[in-house]
Amino acid sequence: MQKKVKVKPNSKIQKIEEETDGSLTVHLKSPPVDGKANEELIKLLAKKFDVPKSNITIKSGLSSRQKLVEIDTE
Repeated sequence: MQKKVKVKPNSKIQKIEEETDGSLTVHLKSPPVDGKANEELIKLLAKKFDVPKSNITIKSGLSSRQKLVEIDTE
């Protein structure tokens, strides 16, 4: 399954909001430095969808706030 994800780094709290179009807005505490925000994003999505972190791949937007994430739920 692929999800469009909008990332908001440096937030006060961690949370995942589902938008009406099915995309996700993810608030991360980590700054967008050295891939820290991407690591936190993968960890949060793995917890939300109850899959191992290795099942989550950022397909596009590694250094962008708009990302396309592949989640292997099988």
